[in-house]
Amino acid sequence: IFKFLGAISVDLGQDRIKPYLPTILTPLYRELNSNYAEQDPTLKNLSEEIIELLKKLVGLEAFSLAFSSVQKQANQKRAMRKKQRALQTVANPDIAARRKLKRHKNKEETRKRKIESLRPMYKAKRHRSHALKDLAMVE
Repeated sequence: IFKFLGAISVDLGQDRIKPYLPTILTPLYRELNSNYAEQDPTLKNLSEEIIELLKKLVGLEAFSLAFSSVQKQANQKRAMRKKQRALQTVANPDIAARRKLKRHKNKEETRKRKIESLRPMYKAKRHRSHALKDLAMVE
């Protein structure tokens, strides 16, 4: 898709691409600022290349305006999600407690995995899965 965006922007040219610049920059910006673990470095490099191409094509001033608007929009969305999460914690404390327990359990498992990788002889006690027992309807 990034290659397609780059090809379309070159095909449209300098004047016809300007109205679509924020739309094109949104996924590129998202890929540049992503910080998840399984990030593909080729995608990041490709997005950087396309951004450089757009800078040359449109000019630095128009590009900067569009890029700053995309940045502002992303920051607003992030703040809105954070606010919604905080409100949900107050409105639904049981859901928040469940999320907190899940996060704690994941952190515990990560710690055990890390210890096992550092000391291969040591086997951390792992919580046995009771998937079938959980599925059974017990009253």
